[in-house]
Amino acid sequence: MSGRPPGEQAAHPAGTDVAFPLSRRGDVVPAECAWLRDERPVARVRTLAGDPAWLVSTYDLAGRVLDDETFSLSATAAPGAPQQYAPTFPVQIRNNLSRIKDEGTRDAVMQALSPRAIKQAADRFRHRADALIDELLAEGPPVDLKDRFADPYTASVMCTVLGLPDDDWRRLMSGLDISIMTAPRPLEGALANWDKGMSHMAGLLRAPGATDAPGLLGALARVRADSGGGEEASTDEHLTMTLHSLFEAGAVSTSAFLTLAILLLLRDSEQRRWLGDHPEAIGPAVEELLRYNLSIGDALPRIATRDTELGGVPVAAGDLVLVLVEGANHDPAVFRDPGRLDLTRTPNPHLAFGSGRHYCPATTLARAHAATALTALLARLPGLRLAVPADELNWRSGWIKRTPERLPVLW
Repeated sequence: MSGRPPGEQAAHPAGTDVAFPLSRRGDVVPAECAWLRDERPVARVRTLAGDPAWLVSTYDLAGRVLDDETFSLSATAAPGAPQQYAPTFPVQIRNNLSRIKDEGTRDAVMQALSPRAIKQAADRFRHRADALIDELLAEGPPVDLKDRFADPYTASVMCTVLGLPDDDWRRLMSGLDISIMTAPRPLEGALANWDKGMSHMAGLLRAPGATDAPGLLGALARVRADSGGGEEASTDEHLTMTLHSLFEAGAVSTSAFLTLAILLLLRDSEQRRWLGDHPEAIGPAVEELLRYNLSIGDALPRIATRDTELGGVPVAAGDLVLVLVEGANHDPAVFRDPGRLDLTRTPNPHLAFGSGRHYCPATTLARAHAATALTALLARLPGLRLAVPADELNWRSGWIKRTPERLPVLW
């Protein structure tokens, strides 16, 4: 394979190898992935913000960028650093999360996301899933499964883990539509939306009795009380931002993944029926759905902290490097027949959660969230199917995740 990537007719900016971001459709692997791996494993692209970047698409090179301290996530928040897109939420979020270990909050966060805590909450996850399915059955098809199941279920799971009241779940979830947008220029509404969310979380942290609240909310409220009642403005802001950003990041990622996992199963009736008949195989099945997952729409960003090279390509200190996760997770050098959804695939060393020192701490939550929801849906709605052809689904643009706007289904 050589020449231009599939479908490209000099549509990408001069001095670049491919138009970026790639297709927003989340159920079909972009055709450019194979071309990039074969012809430009370290490709030159231009981001939405107009900055040059290196796009890495093979499994080996992606793993190196994610593992090697030469490539820094926190440096993407440095003043003047090249950006994927204009920040629609404060760039100091990344610095704030890196401060967790220095502010006495690491233990609280890790405990809230620990396998033990998630296991203890599993019955509540299933109860919420069943309650939502009860509502669907009472109403009858067709319904929008994203709006009626994936989003409210995700909100409930996140509120359970973080100790937040979930009676305001729709406002919490709808706020993500603005604050996690991707655009070439800053958006006034995005910052206003972030401030609105921060104000809500600050009120919860400061409320009487907050120190007795369950989950992370109570733990952070106790940290706040131990620090003098939050008299230090920076400490108060740090704790509030930790709670708010963890809800947003967790809800965005888990909801997008669950929606796409459901869609992949609906598109592959053989695999869907097999999993319904073998619920004990949900663990490996979720891993395969994570591998195939295309929700990361704009790649994972890192900044080179020194002059180095990637695949023989010189990379200068300060360069933006983007890891194309769908390229790595569909690399035939690592995954046999990567275009096939194989729910029994083992081993499955996918990079859906990153790698090495940047491995996502919420992996247990993401797996349990999806496993519980999928098990409930397949058991109680065995005839679940798309209400419209997959090609007719509308895919959201200008957002950090690939996701359909709606997921209409029958059963």
